[in-house]
Amino acid sequence: MTVDKTKKTIVIGHKNPDTDSICSAICYANLKQITSGGEYVPGRAGHVNSETQFVLDYFGMAAPKETQTVKTQVKDIEIRETKGVAKNISLKKAWNLMQDAGVVTIPAVTEDNVLEGLITVGDITRSYMNVYDSSILSKACTQYTNIIETLEGAMLIGDEREYFKEGKVLIAAANPDMMEYYIEKHDLVILGNRYESQLCAIEMEAGCIIVCEGAGVSMTIKKLAQERGCTVITTPYDTYTAARLINQSMPISFFMKTENLITFDTDDYIDDIKEVMASKRHRDFPILDKNGKYKGMISRRNLLGARGKNVILVDHNERSQAVDGMENANILEIIDHHRLGTVETMGPVFFRNQPLGCTATIIYQMYKEAGVTIENKIAGLLCSAIISDTLLFRSPTCTPVDKDAAMKLAAIAGIDVEQLANKMFAAGSKLKGKSDAEIFYQDFKRFTAGKIAFGVGQITSLNAGELNELKSRMLTYMDRAREDEKVDMMFFMLTNILTESTELICDGQGAKQLAGEAFHLGDEEMDKEEHIVSLPGVVSRKKQLVPGLMVATEQ
Repeated sequence: MTVDKTKKTIVIGHKNPDTDSICSAICYANLKQITSGGEYVPGRAGHVNSETQFVLDYFGMAAPKETQTVKTQVKDIEIRETKGVAKNISLKKAWNLMQDAGVVTIPAVTEDNVLEGLITVGDITRSYMNVYDSSILSKACTQYTNIIETLEGAMLIGDEREYFKEGKVLIAAANPDMMEYYIEKHDLVILGNRYESQLCAIEMEAGCIIVCEGAGVSMTIKKLAQERGCTVITTPYDTYTAARLINQSMPISFFMKTENLITFDTDDYIDDIKEVMASKRHRDFPILDKNGKYKGMISRRNLLGARGKNVILVDHNERSQAVDGMENANILEIIDHHRLGTVETMGPVFFRNQPLGCTATIIYQMYKEAGVTIENKIAGLLCSAIISDTLLFRSPTCTPVDKDAAMKLAAIAGIDVEQLANKMFAAGSKLKGKSDAEIFYQDFKRFTAGKIAFGVGQITSLNAGELNELKSRMLTYMDRAREDEKVDMMFFMLTNILTESTELICDGQGAKQLAGEAFHLGDEEMDKEEHIVSLPGVVSRKKQLVPGLMVATEQ
């Protein structure tokens, strides 16, 4: 698959991330950055638990930025970078710019790119409906620069930076005797090469005279115009053409829309703006950046075939565990060590799934395969992830490959795995001061088996007393969590690392019975505690608990 290297790719693990999910995202983003040269950034789909935070602090690494959704945003699609213009440019210039760029809307912006208004082809067309108002040129406060540019003329007397802001526009078609009756002070008079007409207009205190057909202007007229404060402009056009064109010199500010502008931010989600765009007749909408500055234009056409954010999934491949908005994302790769799930992709992807105890082990292999030297900090994160996921090689998910990788990474990082593991597990089991929700969702995943949906949370600890104290708290909270997650059953594993056993709390109709069937428990074992079953030798959610529950649902 061809990947746009200029577009950012998010490397992210599952919701309620554990140490493997966070560390693998960081380390794989680093590997991709080195090997591809593109922009790869780690993300996290939830809160960093205490064990993971300890690991990050221990190796001096920052937690990835939280990514709550990967829904497609405006900044993910192609924005037409129509250049903004000053609001005092002429209608003619705006029209020419539209024709050259093939657009129907142009934004007016300040020097520092703040949006002031929008001018459309329709606005320019409607401006011609006011041709009967001979004062519209002055009402629009038209700068002489615009008039000269529009008429392709030259200024003989006056200051082109000044504005025509009083009077009407008229053509001196009559003889001078008649002109005295309809020329008023400040008027702009379009005339020919007749000396008498030019003189009359100046004496009647016209604000400006426009001499057509490139006719010369005598020194006497120039001198008189200078004395009377009358601007003199010449144009190669005839009087009819000059009269027809002059309204095109008006500034777009007089006609552009400035109020109730519909704008979108680069962070807006496509799903949210589609409805707004569909309800309006506008073809183009301005985009503003996070600082409120004009960025470009977008139309409904831009939304067609829009590709979402580039995403690489690590440590999961189930839709229920993925960050929100995954259905809109452009999934490039999946690196995982779990069962095959339900993530669907728009096209073929690089998918690496190995029966190992930890995603970090796979990423370690990929570093070696790519010939990339592993830095101390990266080695420390990868080693910590393996320690965490395999419970320091006690979990049945652990393979010799995992242990070998962990020991080699420990050597690179200069750490003792036993000492690090004790500190990690102690940090992870410090539950004092944490809310029920924080404890429950510290390591939680959602699963689906046929028509049954269930969730499984897990706490691992070295302290049996601490685990025992959680029983009543978690049982009370789980009923609420089951409703929030909209699942049929909820399970919570209180796993003792030292005794390599789990007390399983069961909530929901048939949950305890399902667990009993999954592990072939007898009546005596089932009747010990209501809602709780003891599972000696069970420490792994992935390889022991979930597969057992999955099989039991099919019976």
